[in-house]
Amino acid sequence: MMQKKICMLGGFAVGKTSLVRRFVTNVFSNEYHTTIGVTVEKKTVVVDKEDVTLVLWDLYGEDEFQRVRESYLRGSSGYILVMDGTRKSTLETALALHQTVVRTIGAVPFVSIINKADLQADWEIDETAIEHLRGQGWTVLIGSAKLGQGVEEVFGQLATQIVTPSPAPRTSA
Repeated sequence: MMQKKICMLGGFAVGKTSLVRRFVTNVFSNEYHTTIGVTVEKKTVVVDKEDVTLVLWDLYGEDEFQRVRESYLRGSSGYILVMDGTRKSTLETALALHQTVVRTIGAVPFVSIINKADLQADWEIDETAIEHLRGQGWTVLIGSAKLGQGVEEVFGQLATQIVTPSPAPRTSA
């Protein structure tokens, strides 16, 4: 069985912990608890008939007062970028975090999710922004930790990308 470290990254209060809880225990709580430092959870999934234990590092949210410690990123096989659809500023935070990861550990697989689909009427992140991310090669899912929507998919897609990576693009000589 293989183990893979996955970092949950995103702004403050985007739903990283709620997504992890929903994925690991299928529970959602309306009570908000700030993550201090990092919380680690595990769940085993099956990819191509192989058991893969995802070691989920739920990192505190990044905001104007605190930045993700780059040492937390080291050893990661991939990461999930979480945005809150009701706050456009979380998109900018996700873009900055993506650059931090690439600068720190290089290009590793990642998937992004715009959380809080249950509040889609209040969204500030529009379809144009989503299509722009997809145009840059991002996998962008829409989900809701509250409803369980997109949760299995985001973790499953990342696990699949890690276990069966795409071939490197050819470069001309």
